[in-house]
This record gives sequence, structure tokens and C-alpha cells, in this order.
Amino acid sequence: MRLYTETKLLGDGYAGGFSCGLTMHGNATMERFALKEGDEELSEGITVYESTDGLTLKVFKKCDENALRVKTSITNNTGHEIGLEMLTTFAIGNVHADKIHRLQSFWSAEGKLRTETIDELHLEPSWNRCGLRIEKFGNNGSMPVRKYFPFLALEDSTSGELIGIQLYQASTWQIEIICKEDETLTVTGGLGDRDFGHWMKKLAQGDTFESPEAVIARGKTLSKVCDKLVKAQHPKISEEDGNMDIMFNEYCTTWGNPSFENVKKICDKIAGKGIKFLVIDSGWYGSDAWWESIGDWQVNEERFPGGMKPIADYIRSKGMIPGLWYEMEALASGSKYFNAVEHLVKKDGEPLTIGGRRFWDMEDPWVVDYLSEKVIGLLKESGFGYLKVDYNDTLGMGCDGAESMGEALRRKVVASQRFFEKIREEIPGIVIENCSSGGHRLEPSMMQLCSQASFSDAHEIKSIPLIAANMHRVIRPDQSQIWAVLRAEDSRERIEYSLAATLFGRMCLSGDIYDLSDEQWSLVEEGMQFYRKCSDIIKNGITIHHDYEQTTYNEPQGQQLLIREYDGRRLAILHRFENSRKVEPEFPEGTRIIAEFGSGECDFSAKAWLYEI
Repeated sequence: MRLYTETKLLGDGYAGGFSCGLTMHGNATMERFALKEGDEELSEGITVYESTDGLTLKVFKKCDENALRVKTSITNNTGHEIGLEMLTTFAIGNVHADKIHRLQSFWSAEGKLRTETIDELHLEPSWNRCGLRIEKFGNNGSMPVRKYFPFLALEDSTSGELIGIQLYQASTWQIEIICKEDETLTVTGGLGDRDFGHWMKKLAQGDTFESPEAVIARGKTLSKVCDKLVKAQHPKISEEDGNMDIMFNEYCTTWGNPSFENVKKICDKIAGKGIKFLVIDSGWYGSDAWWESIGDWQVNEERFPGGMKPIADYIRSKGMIPGLWYEMEALASGSKYFNAVEHLVKKDGEPLTIGGRRFWDMEDPWVVDYLSEKVIGLLKESGFGYLKVDYNDTLGMGCDGAESMGEALRRKVVASQRFFEKIREEIPGIVIENCSSGGHRLEPSMMQLCSQASFSDAHEIKSIPLIAANMHRVIRPDQSQIWAVLRAEDSRERIEYSLAATLFGRMCLSGDIYDLSDEQWSLVEEGMQFYRKCSDIIKNGITIHHDYEQTTYNEPQGQQLLIREYDGRRLAILHRFENSRKVEPEFPEGTRIIAEFGSGECDFSAKAWLYEI
């Protein structure tokens, strides 16, 4: 395989083979470059290319765990301004593969594995090798995990080798699979280009532009490749959040109607049960129609007399860390700033309005100062140690503010990420949760800014175990916050089903917590105790087995078994769905069962085993 990069300048020719508009691969700009330094191996080092007219391309390759981090740059020394239409983070040539693995994603249905052969993708070459065959996919907008995760794995069934790639890009991205005349593949990826992402970038004489990162890993199974990619992520998990502690979020308890009294009632009920964080979700601000006043962040003092500090103090008095929800980058129609056009993201000169929302221009110093007061200031003054950041729509194809809509979008999202960093700088140790209508921002550059993430908005549906297990392929389980929403009418089997799903990541409780019977509470505490016993496996282990044969999320069939291993111990999690048959894991000879949870005796039930091998 060959690892290199590609770029495309305005005015230069595109490749033939009926590919214009599908790809910029193989364009005339690249004909001017020659390799000057380094190699094109998948190994650490810097590779340098120079063009005949003063351009320099560099590929930076750095080993990280068992993976390779890659990014590229282009420097303009032509003596005049140039315009870019495309710069890849990576281009990998001479790839032998017959299967393509992608992860699809929509709201409350994240991470579904899609595996196709080259034939099924219609990429096999033509009879005389004329005409490029191309599969190009990605995402436009500021919800990078919508339709697809920025992930790809290619498998060679003959050799058993796989190569996996994960992009670190929180706005528009693309990946291309191109079948060459010799039936090998070339795979490229990075920022969405002019064709796909409405992106162009001007580069003055002497300027350098750098691509987002990607991580590349190789292995013999998809699970091992994904484990290497995930372990190459280095999130900023605070010391307060490093021990897989259990949390409670009140949203599925109050449904957007929190108050001092009902949060106090929750607090009194869960105090002393080993829960570390109690998060107050949406509805603490504005009027009773809180969804219309997003952006003002005025405490609703009818609900919280004296502001948020009294309830934060009360939560801390009960031995827990208080948390608070914001959707800080957006404004709703009832906000007093909804028409403050000079401070909002615009498209074609008008405020960009999506589903009744508008968006702050995060590059605007006034906006940064305003949010510093309304978000950082309130958190600090009230003593909150946990921040849930939600983000409930996307900027789409792009916006005004740069030489192209795609470049303006990229800059706005980078500015948002800088504000995440500012929060950490001003509130050291704060725990930040990455939420975007659940899982629309579950890509590595966002995950590295946060301690945890909402794995999904699928809080009470049957497919929670499927989504939660799929997340092992793309984010660290110790960042994947999975909710067990407990209802007073829940059967024993239903409670076990919900609690067992949290074993795929971080346990978060919600629901009718103060209406549960003593018997139900005993079962919840049993599940919490089991979770603590295997939390180091969840955090540090490797997923060695993941079996679910069906494709439907809405009406799951059969059963799912996932096994995770660490330091001579294993955690096996079985969920039975409709028309299931009880198939327990095959325990190796000499296995010692340490603990069990659940019965798994019927459809829509669960059982988990912790054992030594």
C-alpha cells in the first residue's frame, strides 16, 4: 500500500474517465508534484512533495498506540495567491479489498454496521478498464455523524487483512473509494471538497493550510481494527470523571420541568447510593415554554428561587456533583437575540434559520464574551462541576463568512471547539458531556474535548443494547453514556434489560426514581454493584465478540451477545429480543464465574456474566 495526499487548485484540469463531479482524484495539479523527502509507507515520518511552481505538500505520520495518525499540509511559495478546491488528509493507494464496512447513523439509530462487497457497490472495473468506478460518501454540515460516521474499514477476504480509517472532523467530511484499472482500490478522505462540501480556500504567498487528522489501523478482524482506532483517541477526561462513576439525569423524570423542589426530591432519594453526578437537564431557564427561550439563559426563578446556586449547593451537600444542560451555540425563536443579525450565522446575507433555530456566530468576539458570562459565569458562580452541551440541528451545506460556504462552516465549527477549550481553561476539572440530539457529534475531534458523550437519544426503546454495543467500534466505552430509564410499572425483566445495556459504557439512571418499590430499588442496586465490579473491563478492555445477525432496530429479533476482555477477566452481556432462544456464551474450560446479573429467561430480558479465564 502507498500512503500519500492529493490537492486540487482552481483553474487546473480534472481527471477524465467520466469522473468530473464525482471526484477530484488524479487531477492535473498533482502532475506537477514530485516526491522530495521521506517515503510513502504506512509508517512514522514526514513525506514531502514539491511542485514545479513552488507548492509544498507534506504528509505527517505519527505512531499512536497501535495505529498511525496522519495529517497533511500545503504551503504556497508560488509568489501569488492560489485557490484550493481540495486537500485530502490521506490517500491510500494499491489497496486490495473486496469488502467495505461503514457505520450508518440517524437520530436514535446510531452506528448500524453496513457491509458490502465491491460488486455490490458496483465498483468492479469495466470490460476494457475505461471509466473510473467511485463510491463517495460523507456528511455536509455541523452534525458530523448524520447518515454515516467518519469511518471506513476495508477487508481483503483472501489475506484476512483489514485496514480501518477514522477521520477527526466535526464539520463537512468525505471519503472516496476509487477502483483502479488493476482492480486495486485507492481510498481518499478529509474535508469535503468543492464538489461535495462547497469548499474552496484561498492561500496567500507564504501561507500554509493544514488538514484535519485521521487515524489508520490494520488488523485481522474488524473488532481489533476498531479497538486500535478507539484506543488512539485521547479525550480530556477530568480527574473527577476517571473512575466510571454512575450518574443520574433528571430529564426522563421531570420531562423538561425541573424545579428546586423536584430536583431536591430526587437528590434525597438517591443520596448515599453511590451516584456521583446529578444533572439538571433542559427547562431550568426562560418561561414554561423553555424550548422557545434557548439563547437567553435567564434562570426561571419561579422554578429555582434565588437562581441555580441553592440547588447546586444542595446536591453537593448530599455528596454528589451537580450538572447543568445548555444548548449554548443555538437560539430559539423566543430569544431576545433571535434577530440580532450581526451576531448570528448567516447564509446569503440572511440569518440561517433551521427548524425555528438560529445559531450564534462563534467567531464573533461579542458572542464569546456573552457566552462566557451566561455559560461559564453561571457554572462557576453556582458551583456546577458537570456541563451537558446539547446541539439540536445542523448548519447544513455552509454559511457566509469566508471565501466559500464550506470554508466558513469549517471555521465556525472550529470556533465552537475553541469555546469548549475555553470552558475547560476557566473551570479546571469540569466534566463536559458531548450531546447532539444524542449521537450526532460522536466523532473523535469532539470526543477528545469532552469527558463523556450521549450515546444516543434512544432512552427507552428496545434497540438500546444494539446501539450501545455498536458504539464500541467508534468511541471509547468509558465515554459512552447509556441511560437506564426506570419506570414504576417496569417488570423485573425490563429493569434487568435496561441496566444490562449500561454495561456497554457509562451507567446513567433516570425515570421514576422515587416511585420505585423497595424490591425494584434492590434490583437497581444489584445492577449498580455488578456494574462497579466490571467497570475496569468496560473502560480498559477489548471487545472480542459481538454477535447480532439481524438488521432491524425497531423490532429486534433473536439475541445479541457481546464479550469484552481485560486482564484475564471477561464480561459477557446477553440481550434477548423477540423470537429469541437462550444461547449462553461458551465458557472456556476452567472458567470461574465471579458474578452474574439478570436471568435472561424470556424475550426482552438480559443476563451478564463476569468471569475469569
